[in-house]
Amino acid sequence: MPTATSTLRVRYAETDRMGVVYHANYLVWFEIGRTDLLRDLGWTYRAMEESGVMLPVIEAQCEYRRPARYDDEIEVRTTGRLLSAVRLEFTYDVVLARDGTTAAVGLTRHAALGTDGRPCRLPDRIREAFA
Repeated sequence: MPTATSTLRVRYAETDRMGVVYHANYLVWFEIGRTDLLRDLGWTYRAMEESGVMLPVIEAQCEYRRPARYDDEIEVRTTGRLLSAVRLEFTYDVVLARDGTTAAVGLTRHAALGTDGRPCRLPDRIREAFA
C-alpha cells in the first residue's frame, strides 16, 4: 500500500485557549497527508479535478490519543488503499516528533465522482497504485 509522511509544525491558530490543538484541525492535517500521498504518486488534486474526477470525503473518523500543542513538530503518516473501482480509503497516524508517540489516528473514505456528481471509475493508474 502506498504511504507518505508529511511533517508539520503546530501553528498557534490551530490551538484552543488551553494551547491544545483544536480537534477539527486533525481533519485538515489528514487532507495534507492525503494530498502529499497523491502528489507522490504523480496525481495532484488539481490534475484529478481537471480530468473530471472529484474525490469527496464520504466518511471520516478520528481517535484522539494524546494532545498536540503549539509549536510541536508532527508527522502525518498516510497510507492509502483501494476499496473498489470507485472508492479509496486513507488511514492516518499523527505522531509527535519529540517522543514518537501517537497523538491521533484516523481514517477517511472517498468516492470518485464525475463532474456530473455521479460515481465514476478511478483512473487506471490510480487503481493500480492503490491495489
